[in-house]
Amino acid sequence: QVQLVESGGGLVQAGGSLNLSCAASGFAFTWYTMTWYRQAPGRERQLVMCITTHGDTTNIKDSVKGRFTVSRDNAKSTAYLQMNNLKPEDTARYYCNARSYAQDYWGQGTQVTVSS
Repeated sequence: QVQLVESGGGLVQAGGSLNLSCAASGFAFTWYTMTWYRQAPGRERQLVMCITTHGDTTNIKDSVKGRFTVSRDNAKSTAYLQMNNLKPEDTARYYCNARSYAQDYWGQGTQVTVSS
């Protein structure tokens, strides 16, 4: 059974940090590009950043450059999103996505709320 389980969200004050995790199971994690998205209420889902199968970071959203970092641990089948210097506009539900040329999987998301 394919699963992507996000965790690590919560309520944090502006300027704080959170480290989101996306634990994968049921598929060959190593062969999938991992992408973090976010969606705020009433807004479209936005791509935050990707990490390729080779560990290269791509498609970084301009507003998070220098603050967010994506990483992956293939041995643990887990992707991470380290978020520093959080701003109220980062408030959203954060989702991870696993994508290969033939498959596309989504997690249920984890809520991040940044208070001013």
